[in-house]
Amino acid sequence: MYKRARLTDTIEVPPEHLADVTPDLVKRLLQDKLEGRMDEDLGSIVTVTDVHDIGDGAVLPNRPGVYYEAEFDALAFDPEMQEVIDGEIVEVVNFGAFVGIGPVDGLLHVSQISDEYLAYDEENQQLASRESNQVLGVGDSVRARIVTKSIDERNPRESKIGLTAKQPGLGKHGWLQEKREEEEGR
Repeated sequence: MYKRARLTDTIEVPPEHLADVTPDLVKRLLQDKLEGRMDEDLGSIVTVTDVHDIGDGAVLPNRPGVYYEAEFDALAFDPEMQEVIDGEIVEVVNFGAFVGIGPVDGLLHVSQISDEYLAYDEENQQLASRESNQVLGVGDSVRARIVTKSIDERNPRESKIGLTAKQPGLGKHGWLQEKREEEEGR
């Protein structure tokens, strides 16, 4: 889900900072430029961690800054299909629950949570089963599997990740613990 990569990119150092072109300055400029950006191969860049090399600056006609090529390490978020994730419910709606799994949220559709019918309780922001009295709400920790992924490079916030919790070993952590205790008690 998270990976580290060595990258190279060009950044513009504004004229007011030309006297102090340090790895810290370059790191801040790279973070401003790249954090949150989607890359088809790498995923969503979370942060720039280390700057290893800063090349010689180049001046371009009619541009006020100086352009430097920098080599750096970055941390990226790139969820894989079928990957099992742990996350926290950040929002409950009538059609499911959104799970925080990194820079984007995954959707755990109501049909992918349980075989039981889950009713939406808008007042308490919960999905509840009448059969087993199980409740899923904001703040609950869940384990799920990524089953669909649609990454929008131009607008990362529009990316969609679909989750399921209907397979063995998946679901709300509390439900999984109850099932383990029940099986041990047999």
